[in-house]
Parts: sequence; C-alpha cells; structure tokens
Amino acid sequence: MGIVSQDAVMHFKAFIDQVDESLKDTFKNMHQGYPLEVLVRFLKAREWDVTKAHKMLMDCLNWRIQNGIDNILTKPILPTNLYRGIRDTQLIGLSGYSKEGLPVFAIGVGLSTFDKASVNYYVQSHIQINEYRDRVVLPTATKKHGRHIGTCIKVLDMTGLKLSALNHIKLMTIISTIDDLNYPEKTDTYYIVNAPYIFAACWKVVKPLLQERTRRKVQVLQGSGKGELLKIMDYASLPHFCRREGSGSSRHSYSGTDNCYSLDHAFHQELYNYIKQQSSSVELPSPIKQGSFHVHVPDPNPEGSKFAETIESEFQKLDQNGACHSLDSLKINGD
Repeated sequence: MGIVSQDAVMHFKAFIDQVDESLKDTFKNMHQGYPLEVLVRFLKAREWDVTKAHKMLMDCLNWRIQNGIDNILTKPILPTNLYRGIRDTQLIGLSGYSKEGLPVFAIGVGLSTFDKASVNYYVQSHIQINEYRDRVVLPTATKKHGRHIGTCIKVLDMTGLKLSALNHIKLMTIISTIDDLNYPEKTDTYYIVNAPYIFAACWKVVKPLLQERTRRKVQVLQGSGKGELLKIMDYASLPHFCRREGSGSSRHSYSGTDNCYSLDHAFHQELYNYIKQQSSSVELPSPIKQGSFHVHVPDPNPEGSKFAETIESEFQKLDQNGACHSLDSLKINGD
C-alpha cells in the first residue's frame, strides 16, 4: 500500500474505533482477527473514499445486527430433503484450494434452476455459505499457511446457459446486492469456463459496463479451462466440470463425492454438520422447526440498479436477434 492508502486505512480505523460495542461484536465476526484487512476491502469497494467506505461498512454492520447474521449458522434448513433440493438446484461448492491456499468455489451458473424452494431459502443458503467461508474456511486456510488468506477463487460453469435464466433475475439481483454491499472484494479471480457461443455475445455487452477493478478479475477460459486452471491448482482441486474437455458438464455425470455441488460432497457435509452442531449448542425458546430465515435485502446503489437495467435491456435486444442469454452472468459483479 502507498502512503495515501495507508492514510486512508488509518483514517477509516479511527472512525471504526468509535462505534458502539454491539457493532464491534459483529465486526469481530467479520474480521476474524484481521480488522485492517476488512477496512481495506471496503475502501477498495468505494475507490478509497473514506467517507463512502465508512458509510458502506456502517450499513453492513447494522444490516448484520438487524437480520441476525451472526446467528445464521445456527439456523439449519429443515427438513433434510428440502436442503438437498436446494443443493441440487443452487449449484455451488468448494472443490479444493489453489496452490497459494485460496479456496476454490465452483458455481453452476447455467444449470442452476432455483425451483425447489422459496427465494428466502436460497438467500439463507447463500449467506450461510458466505459466513461459513469467512468464519471457518478462510481462517482454517490462514492458520494452515501461516499468513492471512481472505479471498477465494470462483470458477463459473456456463454449461446450459439459456434465456430461461431470466426467470431468476429477482433472486440473482438479491444475492448480488447482498454480496456487493456486505461481502465486497472477497473474490480474487473469476474464471469463466464451458462458455457456449451465446456467452460471447453476452460478454461483449457486460464487459464494458463493469468497473475496471472487476474486469481485471474476470478471465474467460477456453473450453473447460483445465489447462489454465492446472497452473494455479492441483488436479484434485479442479471442479468436476473442468476435468474433461468436450461438451461441458452435467450435474448428473459424477458421484456425490466427486460432484462438489452435491450434499454428499465433503464440503457440504462439513457445512451441514457444522450448522447442526451450532444449532444444538444454542438455547432456543422452542424446538427448531421448518421455516426460512428472512433477510432484509439492502437497496442497491443507483449505479448497480442502472447496470442491471442496462444488462436486461441489451439482453432483450440480443434475444430479439435470436441469441439466448442469461442474467446469471451478473453474478460476476458480486462479492
């Protein structure tokens, strides 16, 4: 960091040192022993403007308190069959780690259908994965490597990308807004793989609208990206859909232990058991029963709203010209 950046961090820290104790408690859950790194993330998200970064962080802390985010890992999604349905239709998983120790998250953009539960359940699941990543996965990686690891890598599988994904615009906007405002700068690089021809047309529209900081993070790889990804991770950490060249991936092509999306995969078993254990250690006024965890969604900033509107408009034009497309690719402008 340069002198200007260091001054901004110290200025920002002076603001945070003065917040109420309740806010400090939730801030501890965020920083996990690395408070300055969190301040830097929020400063980056607001182009090093201390005033804007301060407002962003304060809004985030208040959002966490108002929505009980610190306790969301004590709220299992019940029954198990419902949670399994969510895992089968909200395709995300931890496939392994890069050679530098960064967690590798795989996301099935094209094949996620989000049709087995209400929006609230999918939002709850997404936030739980975010919190588990930040409170368990990243601290464990940090301890293992003896240095702070605060970001992850995301591999986005575009297999199955089609216009019907427009049906998910409400949910994807909610998730992107939550990530943008409350989990900024958590992704080091986004790798796009198995991109069909139609993605090229979509990307030409999306790329110019992204901030330069975000554009630098996105890499569109040829085919499954296997060759390029093996430069930064071992074969064992490759997402299952990157392990072969050709027609792309299928959610049914691999067993539960290989398919990192599956509830039977080690990551999801560990997450599921962790939440179950956390819920049993908390005294509750009544037995846990089925019901989604409702989270208030912050209003997106005007620039974000304009971005989404522009994307939707341009994609409709593409569709009129006979090209299929998906707003799910908006996710690359997330955390």
